Amino acid sequence: MESAAVPQEVEAYFDALDSDRRAVVLPVFETVRAAMPDGYRLGMQWRMPGWVVPLERFPDTYNKQPLAYVSLAAQKNYNSLYLMAIYSDTEEDRRFRAAWADGGRKLDMGKSCLRFRTLSDVDLDVVAQTVAAFPVERFLAIYERIRG
Repeated sequence: MESAAVPQEVEAYFDALDSDRRAVVLPVFETVRAAMPDGYRLGMQWRMPGWVVPLERFPDTYNKQPLAYVSLAAQKNYNSLYLMAIYSDTEEDRRFRAAWADGGRKLDMGKSCLRFRTLSDVDLDVVAQTVAAFPVERFLAIYERIRG
């Protein structure tokens, strides 16, 4: 991991994982990082690495915290990739699920939480396309529409 591009606390999160878990989670993180549109900020939120819309860009959030876009967590029994944009956009959720099905992998997903145990459980191309599809302006427009 490039230390200049990744905040120290995010590096520490990955360093604290055992090597088997890191071998699964880090490639997903790197895929998301490479696909991330400009304007999101990487850091630690809710004890997991993730990208947010910075408060200086959009301070009007329901909880006064930066608006979460994508987060990644190594849980006890599985790993989670939180894709908040597809949670907020029904059409994009359908597109994501259809693309995932086309790839032939089983989808273990809640409203925004993609759960995976192994790297082969993850369609990295679909994840990258989904992450790249939501520049900050589009994500904020969806957020404001849903929030009313």
